[in-house]
Amino acid sequence: AMLRVRLLTWDVKDTLLRLRLPVGQSYAAAALVRGVRVQPEALGSAFREALRAQQRRLPNYGRGHGISSRQWWLDVVRQTFVLAGAADGGALRELAEQLYRDYCSPHTWQELPGAADTLSRCRQRGFRMGVVSNFDGRLESILCQCNLRHHFDFVLTSEAAGVAKPDRGIFEQALRLGGVAPEQAAHVGDDYSRDYRAARALGMHSFLLRTAGQRPEPEVPPEHVLPTLSHLLALIEK
Repeated sequence: AMLRVRLLTWDVKDTLLRLRLPVGQSYAAAALVRGVRVQPEALGSAFREALRAQQRRLPNYGRGHGISSRQWWLDVVRQTFVLAGAADGGALRELAEQLYRDYCSPHTWQELPGAADTLSRCRQRGFRMGVVSNFDGRLESILCQCNLRHHFDFVLTSEAAGVAKPDRGIFEQALRLGGVAPEQAAHVGDDYSRDYRAARALGMHSFLLRTAGQRPEPEVPPEHVLPTLSHLLALIEK
């Protein structure tokens, strides 16, 4: 192999797993069961707004701010419904608890094409494997329930690391966990700045998953772009 790679690190959301439904749709469906009627479109934009505000106020799931990531999310969900016009109260509290649980369930997530197969083949080739994800503590459980956890030597979330991508600190922790130097590692992800550029800034190799319909990033050479996950091994072993 041309690249002397020993460790592969992986983003999860929109790289290995994606939501089956847009947030607005799943929130609206869960709300309807409890008699709360809100339009999916209104919930979708309210969610983006509530999430951005919470991320600014309490970055990285509130870590270091004396709030649990669970409470952090419950606040985001309730604020989403309030922004979308629902009345705050007991029903919303129960709804927030339920949605927090739902987003840990395998029914909420689906595998991206080629994910399990590519992870298996990477394992068989003898790569060390780790997850590096801007996610809260539920990720370990989600990966177990989606039957992907066994592919990885470690799962490093931004909540556990105390820093989030693109901060180099989370990649440095991953390299320590994998026991390799940056040039012996490659990161796979779908986000240009948080995944591709951040890993390369540290001296790691990196591959950018660009699914159909996404605009190309001019700064990324074609041999670093994955049209699907199944292209990865050919590029590493070229």
